[in-house]
Amino acid sequence: MKNVSIKIDTDKIVGKMKPMHSIGQPPMTGLKHSLFHYLKEAGIPYSRLHDVGGWLGGGLYVDIPNLFRDFDADENDPSSYDFTFTDALIEGLVEVGCEPYFRLGVTIENEHQRKAYRIFPPKDPAKWARICEHVIRHYREGWADGFNYNITYWEIWNEPDDCYDPKSAAMWHGTPEQYYELYSITARHLKKCFGDSIKVGGYGHCGLYDYDKDVNLEGFDRFPTFLEDPDFDMGEPDDTFYSFTISFMHEFFRYQKKTGAPIDFFSWHVYNRHETTRNDFRVVAKHAEYCRKILDKYGYTNAEHHLNEWNFWTDGVAQRDQAKPASLSLAFMLMMQNTSTDIMCYYDGGLGYSPYRALINPDNGAPYRNYYAFSSFNTLYRLNDQVLAESDDGKVFVGAARQGKRAAVVISNVNDFDVELNIDIKGISKDYVQIHRIDEINRYTKTGEILGDGILKLPASGCIEIEICDLQ
Repeated sequence: MKNVSIKIDTDKIVGKMKPMHSIGQPPMTGLKHSLFHYLKEAGIPYSRLHDVGGWLGGGLYVDIPNLFRDFDADENDPSSYDFTFTDALIEGLVEVGCEPYFRLGVTIENEHQRKAYRIFPPKDPAKWARICEHVIRHYREGWADGFNYNITYWEIWNEPDDCYDPKSAAMWHGTPEQYYELYSITARHLKKCFGDSIKVGGYGHCGLYDYDKDVNLEGFDRFPTFLEDPDFDMGEPDDTFYSFTISFMHEFFRYQKKTGAPIDFFSWHVYNRHETTRNDFRVVAKHAEYCRKILDKYGYTNAEHHLNEWNFWTDGVAQRDQAKPASLSLAFMLMMQNTSTDIMCYYDGGLGYSPYRALINPDNGAPYRNYYAFSSFNTLYRLNDQVLAESDDGKVFVGAARQGKRAAVVISNVNDFDVELNIDIKGISKDYVQIHRIDEINRYTKTGEILGDGILKLPASGCIEIEICDLQ
């Protein structure tokens, strides 16, 4: 058994805890929100509304074609809109304190090869922007018998950079330039209407996996782009798509700078489908810093960046309730807290028989172990102030936070072997602690253990949470 040293200094505040434990769509059961209480209990701060309802959309929720069914109708007329189902969803989220993160666009069409329906560029981008304006007015300003909800984030489309090969483009059946134009027109119109009361951004980048092919991180201008050189070599065949997405991103930023379009946040995605992230998710910290450098390079130094789709457990449905998905999720959130990433949304919290949906069991409505990783991170998040926390093992992740005389330490072991933790926490009374565990035996179980001499065993794929009730 390997010994691992954990050091915590509750007197050294290093930053604020960030909403790394947000999710994609919530656990919907039609118009019933009987499972939304889990969002409140885990303190889920945001739910990104993409691929929402039924089988990836259901034709009723959120998507612009669902809210405004006849594009030739009058966008200023409330009767042109159908908010019925989306209203119920938004109300349900607000009721449990989970802020909607609203994707303006359409749901993925995985069977588009047979026939594509809604993933084409809007035929009139300016009108599409005005439709989005009225959607926002409905939810923020009460327009069309609407609401006065403080919904902050409005994302323009999702993964338009999947358009490298039309045969596999499930989100955008248009050219890159058509998306750049749509974003520019929409973002400028929405900020003119609402100013800084909302944050507008996009675009759900397919993945920064080929960041290291960007010549070097100091020389972005030397990266070849498809508009400057349509015949440039984008790498080996299996990497061509992801190299294209990097090129797409550079052209996107150049276009927006030229047209003066605002970008309050830039969103991007990551999964374990790529060789690099499948082998070691720790490389994603480099994705985050690359994203920050790209934004700064193009002058968007105040823009946030959001990893608003991520998942590292897509290997099997039957294993969703094991400890390993929970340890991976918690470790990843703890790691990304220490990057420049501002928000993360796990894909996703919906119900269904997909390994991507690994929070709530659709058969009995009970949480998988993975759900409790989000609850555990929330223990830190609600304390607000992140404090210094260090581990001397690269696969044992630790985070700590405090507020007043309360503090907490959260640890995840993604090694495939047990470890013995030697925990040194400066400034605590060891008599006032509460310990929870997530592993193959425990399901976020309060164990009754005492910290004692600071020695605790942590099994492979195990997580431990230590709440400190009375700092000295």
